[in-house]
Amino acid sequence: MEVINEKSAILSNFEVYSLLKETQEGLRKAHQSSLQNLATVVYETSKYLEDTPCRQQNEEIIENCLTKLKKFELSKSEKLQLLNLRPATQVETHLILDGVEDRFSEEQLEELIDIISELPQNKQNESLSHNSTENSN
Repeated sequence: MEVINEKSAILSNFEVYSLLKETQEGLRKAHQSSLQNLATVVYETSKYLEDTPCRQQNEEIIENCLTKLKKFELSKSEKLQLLNLRPATQVETHLILDGVEDRFSEEQLEELIDIISELPQNKQNESLSHNSTENSN
């Protein structure tokens, strides 16, 4: 396979998950043995993405988040990383965003984290936060 334009389209985990679900339906109907490898890749990737927050996302949630993020003047790839990785601390935002110290104040970073925290969380994050709450009691 040859990559002609590597930045022609960047997809969120939600978009990939949706596409894989559509592909799975098509593969179920096809039942061709020549598509077995594709079916395996689609199945394994879908199973992985089911445990990520993209399963609870929809276009409205994503558009709402992107609207709130407009004031931060982020690149497309930074917005995508925020949607996919869901940073919960300032340290995590430093790993995702370029030049954080020069671009954002601590208050702006906290606001950014608050916006991201409003998004649906994955099962693993929910169980981790639930366990830490129980341990602190």
